Amino acid sequence: MTILITGGAGFIGSNFILDWAAGSNEKIINLDKMTYAGNPDNLFHLNPEVYELVVGDICDPETVKNILEKHKPRAILNLAAESHVDRSIYAPAEFMTTNVMGTFNLLESSRAYYDTLTGPQKDRFRFLHVSTDEVFGSLEPADPPFSEESPYRPNSPYSASKAAADHLVRAYFKTYNLPVLTTNCSNNYGPRQFPEKFIPLLILNAAYGHSLPIYGDGLQVRDWIYVTDHCTAIRNVLQFGQPGETYNIGGQAEKNNLDVARAICQIIDQERPRDDGQSHAIQITHVTDRPGHDRRYAICGIKIDRKLGFTPRWSFEEGLAMTVDWYLNNPKWVERVRSGTYREWLDLHYGQKAPESQEKKL
Repeated sequence: MTILITGGAGFIGSNFILDWAAGSNEKIINLDKMTYAGNPDNLFHLNPEVYELVVGDICDPETVKNILEKHKPRAILNLAAESHVDRSIYAPAEFMTTNVMGTFNLLESSRAYYDTLTGPQKDRFRFLHVSTDEVFGSLEPADPPFSEESPYRPNSPYSASKAAADHLVRAYFKTYNLPVLTTNCSNNYGPRQFPEKFIPLLILNAAYGHSLPIYGDGLQVRDWIYVTDHCTAIRNVLQFGQPGETYNIGGQAEKNNLDVARAICQIIDQERPRDDGQSHAIQITHVTDRPGHDRRYAICGIKIDRKLGFTPRWSFEEGLAMTVDWYLNNPKWVERVRSGTYREWLDLHYGQKAPESQEKKL
């Protein structure tokens, strides 16, 4: 049997593939456009008998159709997405293309493929769409956490594009009976995350003596989940989830941004002390807040706990310590990402360059 994962060379996707490959011999096909955040270094060592990378775009119907016809996957996990809020504010078009039209194309291709299946193949097929808690908008300090019944109130082009994709997925279940599953997850952190994101950015800036930029007053609250916990939750949803249902995935770890920055500094103070003996916290710098910045996210995980038996394994303190340790002890990976040299892999293996608009160094 085979599963198809889209966006599998990114942060969550690569961690999921590594986690899956460690516990299963089921073949994985990874369809990834290999934009700036898709890093083949994350997966190059996997056995080609159980892992295959297809460099291609989920917006291309022929590419998706060919993969489905050739490999006949029992499941499609859609993790392909433009995901950085800041980028969506200044370049929203790519988010609409990938997150909305890309999901639409996957759904259309999946519907055509699903209609060709019969018997047990049809019964076990699933389309799992991985989304975000940002579709629900922002919470006030005293508000209860987001549940699966929370109304959609996206506040950024990124979250709006993901909300649109979620609605498409729901519509294909209601209209075409496509056996879909949707997950809405809180903020992920852990190894192999592209360093434009909050936690790896602060880790590396602290270690290299740069400023630690914090938007506004730094009191924006996020619910943090260690990425391998998210991977476990996705597996549970794929195996036990009820088609047509959505499942919220949280880490039970609400933290404001300033406290996260201070926690990172405390760890690095022990691992890589500053020459002057001061805490890395003196590098924290408050910068102008971004437009439409949501104040608080929080996830109620009661449904996935009761229905599917998932609760996070790692506390925020444990996960953060492991994350800092990984970045400090993988300087070659970090340097290749920061310099952009990991992109040379595409030239070597595929004779293909990334789109110029995506070839940006940090």
